[in-house]
Order: sequence, then C-alpha cells, then structure tokens
Amino acid sequence: MIVSKLRRKMSLWRPPPDLALSDWADAYRRLSAESSSEAGRWRTSRAPFQRGIMDAMSDPMVPEVVVMKSAQVGWTEMLNNCVGYYIHQDPSPMLLLQPTLEMAQTWSKDRLAPMLRDTPSLRGLVKDARSRDSSTTILHKQFAGGHITMAGANSPASLASRPIRIVMCDEVDRFPASAGAEGDPVSLARKRTTTFHNRKLLIGSTPTIKYRSRIESAFLSSDQRYYRMPCPHCSDMIKFEWANVQWPDGEPEKASYWCQSCGSEITDRDKFDMLKLGEWVASNPSSRIAGFHIWEAYSPWATFGEMALNFMEAKKLPETLQTWINTALGQTWDDGGESIGDDELISRCEVYNADAPDGVLCITAGVDVQDDRLELEFVGWGRDRESWSLDYVVLHGDPAATYVWEQLDDQLARAFTLDDGGMLRVASACIDTGGHHTQEVYMFCKSRYRRRVYAIKGVGGAGRPLVGRPSRSNTAKVHLFPVGVDTAKDMVYSRLRIQEYGPGYCHFPVGRDKCYFEQMTSEKAVSKWIKGIATRAWVKKSASRRNEALDCRVYALAAFDILNANMDVLERKANSLYNQHSVSTIVPDIDQGEAVAPSRRDNKAKSGSRKKSGFVGGWK
Repeated sequence: MIVSKLRRKMSLWRPPPDLALSDWADAYRRLSAESSSEAGRWRTSRAPFQRGIMDAMSDPMVPEVVVMKSAQVGWTEMLNNCVGYYIHQDPSPMLLLQPTLEMAQTWSKDRLAPMLRDTPSLRGLVKDARSRDSSTTILHKQFAGGHITMAGANSPASLASRPIRIVMCDEVDRFPASAGAEGDPVSLARKRTTTFHNRKLLIGSTPTIKYRSRIESAFLSSDQRYYRMPCPHCSDMIKFEWANVQWPDGEPEKASYWCQSCGSEITDRDKFDMLKLGEWVASNPSSRIAGFHIWEAYSPWATFGEMALNFMEAKKLPETLQTWINTALGQTWDDGGESIGDDELISRCEVYNADAPDGVLCITAGVDVQDDRLELEFVGWGRDRESWSLDYVVLHGDPAATYVWEQLDDQLARAFTLDDGGMLRVASACIDTGGHHTQEVYMFCKSRYRRRVYAIKGVGGAGRPLVGRPSRSNTAKVHLFPVGVDTAKDMVYSRLRIQEYGPGYCHFPVGRDKCYFEQMTSEKAVSKWIKGIATRAWVKKSASRRNEALDCRVYALAAFDILNANMDVLERKANSLYNQHSVSTIVPDIDQGEAVAPSRRDNKAKSGSRKKSGFVGGWK
C-alpha cells in the first residue's frame, strides 16, 4: 500500500514523454485482424487528420479533448492507441467509460485484448489474469505504474472509487442522463481526476438530437477545430461540407465534390493528396479545450459516390435520415418541430378505393386497454413504411368480461377488401399490458401467439429500441415485448409531418371523426432537465386530452416492426397473384410460418401521378 502510494505521488512529477501519440502509434502499434480490415503496422499517413486528434490526446498542455465525429474515421483505433501509449510511455491510472457495462466488457475482449496480444511493445506489460497474485479481470487491468478500469456509465459503483488521471468517455450521447441517483456520468468521471495536475479528459461520440446532444454541447465549448485542406485547383484552404457534394440526376454513384471557393470539381483521387496537406484550424481559439469535428467525407475508406448512394436510400424516412446525418455527417438531427396540429391531418383525408387501398401490402393492429373498453386501430403498410389508417374501432365493455375479448378476436379475424376484389387479413397485432387488466391480456395473447398476437409493455426513455427482446418472466409465461414508446412516438410524429405521398407518408380516410385526430396529436416532445442534462420526453399538451389513438398507432407500428415483413417479396407475390387472376381471399399461412399474407399491388401504375416526398429537400 505504501509503495503504491509512493509510486502515485512520484508519477505526479514524472516528466511527460517526448514522443507524441501519433509517432508512438507509427513506431509501435500493430492492428489486429479481428478489429481491422488492414491488419499490421499502424500508419497515421493513411488518414492524416488523425494525427492532430491523437497528438492532442498526449499533449500535456491540453487538459480536455472533445471529438464530435461520424463513423469510418478510425475513432476506436485512435482510442486504442491512446490506451497503448499511456501503458507503454506514461503509465497512469486510466478509466474507459462506455455507455453500458456490457459494452465495456465487449471493448475489453474485442479491442483491448487483441491490441495487447499483437502489439510487441505492449506484450507482457499488463498482468496476466491467470497469474496467482494478479487482480486483473476483464474490466480491470494492471501494469507497472498504473492500471486501466473499463466501466459502464450506467454503473454508479464504477464511477466512485479510486482516483484516475486519464478518463476516456466513448459514445457519450448514448450515456444515461444519470448514473443511478448519483448524477451525470461524465461529471462523476471528471471528479475522479481532481488529484492529478496533469489530468486529461477525452470525450468522443457520434451526435444525436440537436440541443440535447452531450457531444455537441462539449464541442461548442471547445476551440472548435475543423480540418482544412488546399483545393487542388485554387489552393484555397477549404473544409468539406455536404452541400458541395453533387451528382448528375439519377446517378448518385457519380458524385464528386465542388470547391466552394472556385467551383472546380474535386474527385476521390484528389482527396488523398489534399488530406496530406491539411491542417486543423480552430474557430474558437480562446478555449483551452481541444475540440475536433470530423466526418465521413474525409475518410479514405469512403467515397463521395458511396455517401450519395447511402443518402438517397436514407432520405426516404425521417428516422433513417436522422441516422445518416448522425453517423455520416457527424451532425445533430433537428426534427424541425415537436408537435403537429389535428386540423392539418384532417385536411389530408382522402377517399379510399377499397377497405385496403392500392399500396397496402400487409396489415397490423394496435390495441389499447382501458378500464371500460378496448380501442384498436388497423394500419395498412406499403413500401418504405408508407401507411394507411384502415379503421378505428372502440369495443365498449369491462375487459374483465369474456365477451369483450371475443369481440376483439372477431375484429382481429376481419378480412379487408382489396381494390381487385380479393381480401387481406391482419398479419400481426400488439396489445398493451400496462393497464388494470394485465392478466386478461396475457391469457388472450398466449393462446394466439401463433396468430402473431403479442403482449407488449411500453417502456419510457430516450434511446430505447422500438421493440426489445421479449421475456417470459411474468405470471403467465407469455412472450412479453418491451416497446420504446418515446422512440415510437418520435417515429410516428416525424412521419405525420411528411406532406407528400411516398415513403413514410400517413394516409387517413374521409369520415374519420375529429376526436381521433385530436388524440393522435395529443402529445408533444419537451426537454426535461435531469441532473443538469437535457432529456427528451413526451407529455400531453393538456391533462384533459386523451391519447388512445396515438397509443394504438404506436402499438400497430410495434407489431409491424416485430413482423419484420420482406416488402419486396410481398410485392412480387402480390403482383404475381394479380396477374394470374387467381386470388379471391388471401390469408396468412400461419402453419407454414409465412411472414404475412400477400396482397395484389401495382405501385408502378400509380407512381407517375404521385409527387416525390419532399421533407428532406433542404438536404439535397
């Protein structure tokens, strides 16, 4: 104990190494085959923008480094280099914080262990977990002069023990608002460094939602460095911006960059020479925090054509566009509004040509359970998540009574008429268990599991998956699916804002009463401050407003997600059946395990009369 304390005190006065982190990586680091497509010696020259980021990680004059990034920029390997550098050159107590404890374990096994094995200078420095006197574990590694602890931001105990000199926080936008009841995980980790004069905090992440992104907030407090490179035509120092990536109509694979200074074309072949001559330039030099923004266009592993192709696919739906903006541009997503009015939806009602209009390929249902009734919505789904509200039904009666569930069973067995005279039945349904009649829901769903009637339970909180893994740890041993209701409402409202026919558009029939639309638009997203962190939450616009229609749509969306229908296959089957004129009634073949029942659709015949979806027009 005395020796360890003496070592720690002596480390406070140890002079920093002369070797910069990027030079160490070039000299010593070896990439492992499990974690890299280019196994072997590390070369910073492969992606020159990495040099400035890594050198800031080892610069004793820089107390904090912030990296707001996209995918494909080598962030994880830069973080690995930082760990290897401090183990080999400047042994120190280190903490690597991941969003969850499980992710920390995965990083230790899949990233750290291969690096320690394949980098000769690190081999043997970290104590072997199998040695008799070692306290080394998957989440705690010891080496002469220091140690590294890997922890989850969701684990308060991991953030409240020994002092740490180097703290690395990975994917902070996925951290919980609070580590248990202790407060913000990043703030707790920062407090662990206060006893070190040469402390360092590294924060990196792909951003998420504007005004609620930890990494965006940290970056705006930094010196805000951008990588600028000389244009090969005019020599002006420029930074890449997505607005300047252009391509011929209908040919995104031919995309290139057009210089914002001289208007000349810059190709992928020009990019490598530009990167070699680039430099990081701070736009807020008064800050002591080194902040870097880097995105996919700078990556040697991505081309402008690939980015354009991915964008064209992602722009079809708000949620996929958000993911693309976060992970490709390294920017936050601004959804352009938190609410929508019922009058706007009423004005869009249209006359259907059948119970299930042209475009519907499968049907799901969402059921909300109240104390004196059941409410359910039938939703038809087409290509690219285009949807049609087919019917909304209220079944009055006490859900404790058998006859109410018999009525629901009849409703879920309904056949909806197609415009060619055929019929289409419900492929999947979700029923909420969160009310006062949980056991009745369990029993109803348990006996109808093969009909894809599922029990679900809503789970609040930002960042949760739309549908999680089902569990059977309930009294009825029924498959119970957790549904991320905040995520689902984000999806529903973003699609309700789409104004033109096409991907994600929501259709409603003429004759639907105003109460339905008031319920559908009854909530709004607000920011709530929890332990100093802005957290997104959905709340009613007023306490007196009902929201059953919104809940039913959320559950129908969850049913569609669980169904995981292959819409390409359904459309091919539907068109084949229609062309053969051999279909009258189409039902799901449950015994054979088919995903959903096919329906006849010829979208191409209608596509010429439809406008293209324009909700992402501002992006291209």
